[in-house]
Amino acid sequence: MAEGVHEENEPYDEINVVPMLDLAYVLLVMFIILTTATVQGIQVNLPKASSQPSLAEPRTKAITITEDGTIYLDTYPVTLSELEGLLRQYKAADPTLPVIIKADGINPYQRVVDILDLAGRLEITQLGLVTQNVVK
Repeated sequence: MAEGVHEENEPYDEINVVPMLDLAYVLLVMFIILTTATVQGIQVNLPKASSQPSLAEPRTKAITITEDGTIYLDTYPVTLSELEGLLRQYKAADPTLPVIIKADGINPYQRVVDILDLAGRLEITQLGLVTQNVVK
C-alpha cells in the first residue's frame, strides 16, 4: 500500500492540523479587529490645561523619624541640617507648604521637638502629626 493512501476501514495514524490552524488565525484576526474598534471610542475635543506640574507632584512633604532616630524626608534619609536646607527650598517654591511628621511611638520626644522647632523657624504653618486610631 502506498504511503498516504488509506483504505476505508484502516485507522488514521496522523492528524491534519491545517484546518485547526486556519480557524485559530481567523479567530485571532477577528479578535484584533474587534479590540481595536472598541478601544477607539467616541471622539471628543479635550480641554487644554496649563503645563504646570502642580497636580502631578504631591505638595505635602512627609518627615518620618524611625525607631533608631533616622530622619527621612519622603523616602530619603537626611540629617537635620540637610532637612532644613531642603525644607527651605520647598518653602521658597511653595509658601503654603504642608508638612506632616510621622514618628515611631518609642522615639525620643526630643527628635520630634527638634523637627517642630525647625518647622517653626522656617515658618511652616501647615503642620500635621500622624497618629494611629485606637479601636476600642
